Amino acid sequence: MPALVIAEHDNSYLKISTLNTITAATLCSDEIHILIIGYNIEKVILDAKKVNNIKKILLVDSLYFSNNLPENIAAQISVIASNYSHILAPATIYGKNILPRVAALLNVMQISEITKVCNPSTFERPIYSGRIIATVQSTDIIKVITVRATNFISAKKEGNKAIIHIISKINYFSNTASIFISRELIKSKRPELTSAKIVVAGGRGLGSSKNFKILEGLADKLNAAIGASRAAVDAGYISNNLQIGQTGKIVAPQLYIAIGISGAIQHLSGMKDSKIIVAINQDEDAPIFDISDYGLVGDLFEIIPKFIKYLN
Repeated sequence: MPALVIAEHDNSYLKISTLNTITAATLCSDEIHILIIGYNIEKVILDAKKVNNIKKILLVDSLYFSNNLPENIAAQISVIASNYSHILAPATIYGKNILPRVAALLNVMQISEITKVCNPSTFERPIYSGRIIATVQSTDIIKVITVRATNFISAKKEGNKAIIHIISKINYFSNTASIFISRELIKSKRPELTSAKIVVAGGRGLGSSKNFKILEGLADKLNAAIGASRAAVDAGYISNNLQIGQTGKIVAPQLYIAIGISGAIQHLSGMKDSKIIVAINQDEDAPIFDISDYGLVGDLFEIIPKFIKYLN
């Protein structure tokens, strides 16, 4: 049976997390379909047609799904789920909102944040904040899976032409759990955090939201995304959409610069797969140094301006 990937997109193109999830899906089945749900998503279809390894694009384009309420999307997925052996989505806020509801509607368990596909029924996933990798096996007829996208390479775009199948029958779910009120879009010229090659992340050691702006100069010079530890977010220094860690976003850039971050296990679980880790902290015993490739012990307010000056 084919595997179905639930596409995360921004109404213009498929996000990197979806491309990585497609790669994971190819290890589960020889036939991959992708489901695109939303409203006015013609550009996403054009982008999806370029992706290798996709045989069929399922399209649900309706005003009913314009606000991406997870209850509505999950109900629509459940209608076609019986046609698939695997249903996969990236382990982002989008996927984590939808797939648990799908699993509940199908009365199957969810396999969360897989990092490896051993075979179509056996997977590896981190537990205890990533300190242990568990091998899990599912005997469910339909396997509902979220994928830690950073552990898989992106599917290539080489002009593959998939079949487009329009789903016109909408499963109008009686949603009493949630209503759409408003949406605030945060626009940035910097790279998206989960797909950036370089990430500059700050922690509580920065001391204030005003001081946090010191990272912007460094990020601009490196064309990097900005992230933060949960401690910095909880202190109100920066928006929670930039939080990295167990309860935030998972990143694995080529270069991760941790500034004023002590290295709590919850934060490390979200960035420890970074290729090169540079840590800057006044405390020479900070746990972040245990996993760092390079460490600088010193005052970040002296070190960062020197970095920026050097990059000019």
